[in-house]
Amino acid sequence: MSTVRIKLPTHLRRLAGVDGLVELAIDGAVTQCAVLDALEHRHPQLRGTVRDPSTGRRRPFVRFFACEQDLSHDAPDHPLPAPVAAGTEPFLVVGAMAGG
Repeated sequence: MSTVRIKLPTHLRRLAGVDGLVELAIDGAVTQCAVLDALEHRHPQLRGTVRDPSTGRRRPFVRFFACEQDLSHDAPDHPLPAPVAAGTEPFLVVGAMAGG
């Protein structure tokens, strides 16, 4: 079992009713999918905010980062970096910005 720390953007922290990092226990492989499944299980009010509920795909203006790497386009079942799985580095969920 791994303990993963997740940093959510302010608006999602408010929606979930949490302050600071969210810590989740992940049983098995630590992947984007496993982390987001655990997050949505603990905080059901977040369902549909990070991933499309019908396809399970990342929302267009949401990005994932860890260990100074953009993980947004990695496969959802690809293992996250070892420091994330070890709980020493957070998994970052970031709201992307667009404009012109």
